[in-house]
Amino acid sequence: MIFKYLSYRKIKNLVLLWSSYHLSYFLKQNFRWGNYISLSIEPTNSCNLSCPECPTGTNNLTRKLGLFSIDAFKAMIETNAQNLIYLNFYFQGEPFLNKQTTQLIEIASQQNIYTSSSTNAQLIDKELANKIVSSGLNRIIISIDGSTQEIYEKYRKGGRLNLVIEATKNLLAAKREQKSDLKVIFQFLVFRHNEHQIEEIKQLGSSLGVDKVEIKSAQIYNFENSDNIPRNSRYSRYKKNKEGKYEIKSKLRNKCWRMWHSAVVTQDLQVVPCCFDKDADNTIGNLNQNTIQEIEVSSKYKKFRQHITDGKSSISICNNCTEGLML
Repeated sequence: MIFKYLSYRKIKNLVLLWSSYHLSYFLKQNFRWGNYISLSIEPTNSCNLSCPECPTGTNNLTRKLGLFSIDAFKAMIETNAQNLIYLNFYFQGEPFLNKQTTQLIEIASQQNIYTSSSTNAQLIDKELANKIVSSGLNRIIISIDGSTQEIYEKYRKGGRLNLVIEATKNLLAAKREQKSDLKVIFQFLVFRHNEHQIEEIKQLGSSLGVDKVEIKSAQIYNFENSDNIPRNSRYSRYKKNKEGKYEIKSKLRNKCWRMWHSAVVTQDLQVVPCCFDKDADNTIGNLNQNTIQEIEVSSKYKKFRQHITDGKSSISICNNCTEGLML
């Protein structure tokens, strides 16, 4: 489906990025040709839930709270649409707390860019569901981490499972009514407390008619001695070492495709390398001062990419990342 969002220019740009990425690691030098093909946009870093493994939910996010400006988004898209293939309208926070999120998506959709978002679905009534579908959104991920309220709220603190189910029905009804191709996806983060409900979530998704149920390993910040890690190692990105502490399962390679093809733009227009930089500690630029194209070729960004090549373990945000894992 994403192929219809390609053009000759976008394909050429992708080839340039891919070639320079591999050449950089082959020659151990920092080459980068082309422009971003993917960006994550943060509609807001506010949230209506208090999830315990989320910096926003635990109030550990030091960045000020705010909303992505529609004018700033228009300016950014105007100079980047010809290269962008994919836009994800999610970083920290609940995207639909920003009343203009559907307008942001619509602007991107009109520029022939594949769009996606992720939501806790607490706010999606029939009216919002219709706006989401009519915006042209291609994919929406609905977080649902339990098949009963008791288990669901252990992680999605402050959330109501019945609202998630109702929101799913609203989206699917709007999708049918508007004859949309929107993909509605259930995402189940696996923890020790909910791993016994995996099959039930699959059955619930099937009964409601969602397009896919994704079972995803959870990122856990203090994973060394955590009780949240699933017992079934299949659903965990961590394993116990000889000392009895947890560590990431596989060896982390000093390479990262994300550093070539994508970045994250926060609600206050800071540009950060990837979605693991929750608090924008490694800001590589700001759209209030520079364009995306200027940031891409900045010395600051080149230095950050070189740090990745020299050794990812020296960068804090890389230490809990699954990108580039040797499986």
